[in-house]
Amino acid sequence: MTTIVMKFGGTSVANIERIKNVADIIVNKKKEGFKIAVIVSAMAGVTNDLVEKSKAISSNFSNEEYDVLLSSGEQVTSALLSACLIDKGIKARSMLGWQIPIVTEGQHKNSRIISVNSKTILENLNNDHVVVVPGFQGLSEKLRISTIGRGGSDASAVALAKALDADRCEIYTDVEGVFTTNPDICDQAKKIEKISYDEMLEMATLGAKVMQSSSVQKAMMNDVEIYVKSTFAPEKDGTQILAEDKISYDKVITGVAYTRDDAKVTLVGVKDKPGVASAIFKPLNDQNIVVDMIVQNISAETQKTDVTFTIKRDDLKKTETILGGLKSDIGYDKLSTDNKVSKISIVGAGMITYPGVAFKMFNALASKNINILVISTSEIKISVLIDNKNTELAVKTLHSAFELD
Repeated sequence: MTTIVMKFGGTSVANIERIKNVADIIVNKKKEGFKIAVIVSAMAGVTNDLVEKSKAISSNFSNEEYDVLLSSGEQVTSALLSACLIDKGIKARSMLGWQIPIVTEGQHKNSRIISVNSKTILENLNNDHVVVVPGFQGLSEKLRISTIGRGGSDASAVALAKALDADRCEIYTDVEGVFTTNPDICDQAKKIEKISYDEMLEMATLGAKVMQSSSVQKAMMNDVEIYVKSTFAPEKDGTQILAEDKISYDKVITGVAYTRDDAKVTLVGVKDKPGVASAIFKPLNDQNIVVDMIVQNISAETQKTDVTFTIKRDDLKKTETILGGLKSDIGYDKLSTDNKVSKISIVGAGMITYPGVAFKMFNALASKNINILVISTSEIKISVLIDNKNTELAVKTLHSAFELD
């Protein structure tokens, strides 16, 4: 009998009616003969409410107790869903992270799963039980409840699938799968049937909200095949995320992604000497500011360089303060910033062997009079920074240019 892991996010279990709908999906899967372990998120809005309660208690709320508090949301969902399954005649039980245990390491509020003891879960599965596990939580090495951070329930699902040697991990969301771009801004967006781990990792990093990048990376490292499906149309196939060698590519580009939360920083007239890049980026790293695109232009005449890079918009004021205080140490003439930018990216494993992809992208944008501010590339991705007023036009233009419509 095949084992599968099914994960249901916050919108899927937002209220009692939706929890009953999830139970029906599980019942139908059970009738197909599967052994089923389920990961659930907190009901929609519950986690935010718990965060607000912590703030009302203290602005310096204990990290250890914060994890106890926030993990309770998923615990509620697991109990409700288990009881609902039992009411429908299915043998089921909930198992909390500390009962299994799901062992974590690292800091509270942002721990990492290092092991899952599958023994008790397997015993229950072999006894025909559906096991419902609250996502996002585990047990620290100091025997304290821990939470896994953003996208934690996806990470829980992937880790559990690996531990159980499951045939696949099904991620249920409010969309029917992974699309070639955001359907909200491009009517021509199409559902992708199969996408590689590498492509999905790039898409997730670049703003696709179906899965968190860390969970995709964990799935790739452990060769866990993922199916992204809709809770509200479970009969549809969704998108399969798997190894690249299992996919036959008929298009150069798989998708167009974008982010609107970037900011551009330029240091003008930086002295061109060894160690200057380290002097710029080490202080930012020390403050956990993530730097993305980096471009350096050296003037042969002045022996000075302009250094341009992008960061998240929320980090802009902190970055200005840090670099402003280091002007004499770094040795630059002027600091300029721009927070009205967007990053547009094309992603596809097909571009590895296909020439002229960059030209096609740049030419398509030029045809719409869209100016490119910064360019960065990887093996399967090309990203450009543009004025944010052109975001939707750029996405639609590239989607059409690469025949994704």
